This record gives sequence, structure tokens and C-alpha cells, in this order.
Amino acid sequence: MDVMLAFVRPDLDWHALAPELTLLAVGTLVTVADIAFDDKVRRLMPTLAGVGLLATLIPILTLATDGAERPMFDGAYVVDDFSLVLKALFVLAGYIVVLMSVDYVRDGDYYENEYYTLLLTSLLGMVMMASSRDLVSVFVALELLSIPAYMLAAWRKGGPRSNEAGLKYYLMGVFASAVMLYGMSLLFGVTGGTDFGTIAAGLSGDSSPLVIVAVLFVLIGFAFKVSAVPFHTWAPDTYEGAPTPVTAFLSVASKSAGMVALLGLVFVAFEGAADVVQPFFWVLAAVTMTVGNLIALRQTNIVRMLAYSGIAQGGFMLVPFAVAFEGSSATLASAREAVVVYMIIYAFMNLGAFSVVLAVSRRTRSGAITSYGGLFSYAPGLTVLMTLFLASLAGIPPAGGWFAKFVVFRTLADASTPAGWVLAALVAVNAVIAFGYYARVLMQMWFQPVPETVEVGIDASTDEPADLESAGAELEPAAVEDGAGVTVETRERRTLLVPFVPGPIPMTGALAAALVITALATLVTGIFPGLVSHFGDVSTFNIGG
Repeated sequence: MDVMLAFVRPDLDWHALAPELTLLAVGTLVTVADIAFDDKVRRLMPTLAGVGLLATLIPILTLATDGAERPMFDGAYVVDDFSLVLKALFVLAGYIVVLMSVDYVRDGDYYENEYYTLLLTSLLGMVMMASSRDLVSVFVALELLSIPAYMLAAWRKGGPRSNEAGLKYYLMGVFASAVMLYGMSLLFGVTGGTDFGTIAAGLSGDSSPLVIVAVLFVLIGFAFKVSAVPFHTWAPDTYEGAPTPVTAFLSVASKSAGMVALLGLVFVAFEGAADVVQPFFWVLAAVTMTVGNLIALRQTNIVRMLAYSGIAQGGFMLVPFAVAFEGSSATLASAREAVVVYMIIYAFMNLGAFSVVLAVSRRTRSGAITSYGGLFSYAPGLTVLMTLFLASLAGIPPAGGWFAKFVVFRTLADASTPAGWVLAALVAVNAVIAFGYYARVLMQMWFQPVPETVEVGIDASTDEPADLESAGAELEPAAVEDGAGVTVETRERRTLLVPFVPGPIPMTGALAAALVITALATLVTGIFPGLVSHFGDVSTFNIGG
């Protein structure tokens, strides 16, 4: 009782917490509407979620106009320019995912209310991550964004691939969280605090083995979240098995949230451990770029190709961390700006690419790259848009991706170290390699004929063979070798070859809006790079306190 009476409620800045409270209120409204009205309001759920996300932008804009830095909870939670830029990015990315989800979720007869509630909850964790300046608040935000994502990945409960996707993501995520939490506990033991400022002071000049292990364990945990090699093994299968809008969400918003946490940890908390951090990120960035690109070259499924492309793009984002503490403080500022700018541009171009994949699949029902053959002949608009997004991912002007690559090279030039120049050469080589698999899709769309049949991956456990045969389809069972080296048929996955007749691709208003938003943002960031560079410049990091 004495402890309860001694409790003093911390001072709360309600204006600073308005974005989080708005998201919480919208999520609660969706849940209550589901309980009270059930199926009567089912069709209104995406509208409620979308309007709620747009409403969340209002307090973000008012806080940005005010410009004041607002620390709370003894500096553990700070609202500043850095957090506001990233919060706006997360909310906009979430809004685009809602637009992508409207017809996909409705046509698939999935649980709409729970889907949007989980999506909003995960976004709330990402918004909180942008303001977290303490190990405890970082971990709480991380789990808040991760747990709903585990369930969303397995949303297609009728198919083993989706169940496998959710299970792999969950098991690997739990393991990574355990490693990270162990590292955080070691940091607390060494430094005596959990806020970034105290950790930075405690690590200064301390290069003991315990400190090295603690820092590496925390970084390894977040390397999983950004799907860096060799902690990427969950990503391809999860991306392929999850619903396409969820895949887009994980590839952009979840990866960006991990990058945001790394920005705070590396640039502030681990500044005193630069001798450990920089070599770790040098190797991590080089390996992630190279392995992601080389494996992407061999993919035949466009979702898996984009998954490995996302891994490689994450490697490009990690490059500035490898040289952040070289030279003057200008290099640190340049590295921070490069990561923020890359995240913003990557979000729009990658969401745009997945939007086109979602639209094309409504006609082809296939994820095979060969199913994009002759796309220009019956869907010229989508072909042009996909060309724009792939050109941006490859770093070709005037799409925004060229500026994302440019700021990374600029950071390496600012550092001007031998290790930095070697890494710059690796970035250049990997940019060329990446164009190889993007060009393969472009060749299919522009120069190849329309295929007579397309490959449709099916789960044999949920499709009756009689139904497949009556559809006039040719089944190609997956084959594996048993222990004796004998080829046997598997029942879990088969390929269904169906005749393909090209025609107009059905386009809904929500999906068209997602395509327009992402295309305009990709073009604007490439034609007017100073605009997105401004957001990187103003993203100054405040540790609070």
C-alpha cells in the first residue's frame, strides 16, 4: 500500500502523445464496432482504418509546425523532428497497405475486423519505436509491432504455405528477441542504466569482452528484424506465404522500424563502441548486399525475387552505419540523413512494386516471373508503372531510387577511408548485379509474348484432385528424394498449369489509389531530391533527458 501511495504519475504531454492515442482510439473503434455490429459494419472496416490513419497525420503535422522537442518519462520517450518524420512515414505506409488490402481481404473472405485491428496495432508499435530513447521502451515497441505481424503472416489459415510463413517468422522472431534481450540485460549490468545517454557514457572507453558481447547481441537481434544476412532465412518463405499486402507491409514498415531502432542505438547509445560497431556493419552490409542480389538472380517467383531484393536493399541501408564515426561530426550527420532518405524512398518504390504484383495477380493468379510475359500488350499502364518502380529499385533516374543510392555514396565519400572506398566499390558492383534481375522482369513485360499457360502454386492439401482435373489443368507434383535416394511425390505443394487468356486487369479504386500515390512519390523524390533531402536534414536526433 505504501508503494502505491508513493507513486507519482509522470507528467504527460498529451499533444506529443496524440498520434499514438489516435491510433489506439481507431484500433479500439474497429474492435468495438466488430463486437457491437458484427457483419453489419464489415465493409466499413477498411474505411475506418484508412480515415483513422489519415487523422493520425493531423497531430503529427501540428507537432512538426510547433517544432518543440518534447521529452517524457525522464527522456525514455522523445518527440522531436526525427521521430515525427518517421512517424509520418509509418502512417503513410500503413495507409497504402490498407488501400492494397481492401479488395484482397474482402475477396478472400478473411476476417476483416481482426486484420485491420492487428495492422493498426503493429503500426502503433512502429510509431512508438520512432520516439523510443530507452532500451525498455525500444523493446516494448518492438514486441508491439512484431506480435501482430506474426499473426498477419499466417492470415491465410487454409493454406500450409501461410501457416509455414507465420510459424517461421514467429520462431525466428522469438529467438532474435531472446538474444537481443540478453544483450540488453548485459548492457544494463555494465552501464547501470537503460536510457541511451547513460549507456553512451558507460560504454565510452570500455572495450571489455563483456561490452563487445552485449553490443553484438543487441545488434544481431535487430539484424533479424531488417532481414540482414545471415539472419534473413525467414524472409523469403514468409514473404511468399503471407498475403501480398502483409508481405508489402513487412518488407517496408517492419524493416524501417528496425532501421529506426538501429539509428538510435548506433548513433547515440553505442557511440563509445564504434570500434565494435563499424566493423560489424561493414561485414553485415557487404554480405547482405551481395548474397541478397546473387540469390535474387536465380528466383523464378516475383515475390521471392522482391524478398531477396528487399534483403539487398537493406544491405544498402546498412552501409552508412559502417562509416558513421569516421572523420568529423559531419559524417555522422550525413550517415543519419542517408539512412532516413533511403527509408523514405524505398518505402514508396517497394510498396508500388507490390501493388503492381497484386494487380497483375488478379488476372494471372500466378507469381511466376514468366506470367508477366507480354504484359504491355494487355495492361500498358501497369507495365509502365512496374517499369518505374523497378527502375527506382535499380537506381535509374528520374525515379527516386537514384538519389537513395547517391546519398549512400556521398556518406562513403565524406568518410574518405580505405574501408569506405572498398565498400563503395561493393555498392557499385551490387547495384549493377541488381539491375540483372530487375531487367529480367522488364524483358518479360515489354519483349516476350503472352504465355499460353501460367504456373499457379497450390496447396494440394486444400484442393481436391478431381476439381483440378476437371478444370483442364496439368499437375506437376513437387518431387523430393527420400532417404534411399528414390524420387517421391509430395502432397503439400504442387504446381498447377492453367491456360491463360490475356484481357483487361480488373482495377479497384483502392488499389488504383495505392498505385497513384506510390508512383507520384517515387517520381517526385527522383525529380525533386531536395524535398526528401530536407526531411533527412531536419531529422536531428534528441536523446531527451
